[in-house]
Amino acid sequence: MSLLSFLDYAGVALFAATGALAASRKQLDLIGFLFLAAVTGIGGGTLRDIVLGRVPVFWVLNPTYIIICAVVGVLVFFTAHLFESRYRLLIWLDAVGLSAYCVMGAAKGMAATGSPTVAIVTGALTATFGGILRDLLANEPSVLLRPEIYVTASLVGAGVFTAANATMLPLYASAGLGVIAAFAVRGGALWFGWTFPTYHHKPGRHPDDVM
Repeated sequence: MSLLSFLDYAGVALFAATGALAASRKQLDLIGFLFLAAVTGIGGGTLRDIVLGRVPVFWVLNPTYIIICAVVGVLVFFTAHLFESRYRLLIWLDAVGLSAYCVMGAAKGMAATGSPTVAIVTGALTATFGGILRDLLANEPSVLLRPEIYVTASLVGAGVFTAANATMLPLYASAGLGVIAAFAVRGGALWFGWTFPTYHHKPGRHPDDVM
């Protein structure tokens, strides 16, 4: 198995686990676990392939990704109760999945277009969209609305991979640097509470007050 294939499978599995953990927090049945695991695991990659015009999308061409999501969903269904803080585990697994998937998404974007800019954008989309869908469907607080840095971590990881790849470093070195950079930013944000300055001016009026 190539390094990029490993990162692809690992990213899908990790995100699928976070989807299944979200299902456990909502006390869903096994079908709910499988659904959230699949949506979270393949959501980001599906959006990436649609944006790049790669149809059929990756999991249609290779159903192994669906099988991975299903296996992970079943495993979490029978083991989630063993973890004392499932939301903390969810957030940290999401960080690891984001780190792997931003590099994978950037590599596919670069291969499809040759554009570093597109590669960074597809890396960020691949790494974040599945988690956004998970939180939306599970009615969990969105990772986008958490105060810690999130999307920026995927941009950093994809950017580091793209820059390292442009210097003709070996693929494993470029990918490793991208994964480490993304996890350092997201992990540091979770551990130390890193944030960007927020908007402090008066918020806009409610739509009902304007009409």
